[in-house]
Amino acid sequence: MTMAIQIAAQPVSRNRSRWLASLVLPIVGIGILIGVWWGIKEASGLSSFILPSPVEVAERIVTARGQLFDNGLVTLVETLAGFFLAIVIGIPIGVALAYSWVFDKMMSPILFGFNAIPKVAIAPLLVIWMGFSIQPKIVMVLLLCFFPITLATAAGINATPMEFRELIRSLEAGPIQTFFKVRLPAALPYIFVGLKLAISLAIIGAVIGEFAGATSGLGYLIIVSGGSADTTLAFAALFVLGAMSIVLYYLLVWAERLLVPWEEQQ
Repeated sequence: MTMAIQIAAQPVSRNRSRWLASLVLPIVGIGILIGVWWGIKEASGLSSFILPSPVEVAERIVTARGQLFDNGLVTLVETLAGFFLAIVIGIPIGVALAYSWVFDKMMSPILFGFNAIPKVAIAPLLVIWMGFSIQPKIVMVLLLCFFPITLATAAGINATPMEFRELIRSLEAGPIQTFFKVRLPAALPYIFVGLKLAISLAIIGAVIGEFAGATSGLGYLIIVSGGSADTTLAFAALFVLGAMSIVLYYLLVWAERLLVPWEEQQ
């Protein structure tokens, strides 16, 4: 009986250790990065105008917290709106690419060619077409996120194991049942890979759009702080962008663990 309890407790203990490691190790990594940054600052003797120290940036975050929060909220809204649109558009197109050979051959060259166009070159055109509102930033996020989500979805649908397809076919399931019961669940790990890649690109897209023309947002704040030689404020905005990216990424990791629990068990 005691042996059985010990064997049953081993997976629980192992999962707890992995959870603690997943929590502690990122903090250790960030601490090392800050230590390297501080070491470079002290060893080089660079002025705060060129490279502010972590302490100076932390103090600036506190003193400019209202400004950072307001502009960060704008960037966050742009990021989430464009990312949501990329999911709504990209996943159905990825499914269509996987299901239709004709559609795949017709659209793949267009998708790959369009993805090769530097999005920085498109940003000024979006401002000309849509003005300085939030719309061009959302479209820029959509353009950057669309391709990895679409490609990951198509790859996931095509990667469904053949034995699963044959099993569901032997049960006389229809195409819709096959999709929702077998092909979509099998594709979810691939789709989440695309989503996790796209979320960091989403923030980059929002900032690129703000660089091209904006009146608010963290990208706009970086430009303004650069023009006023306030390097510490620019670093503070960059820190907020990094923190935002980390939070959004781990929210996707959490969602993946809820929706794809079998991947965690492997």
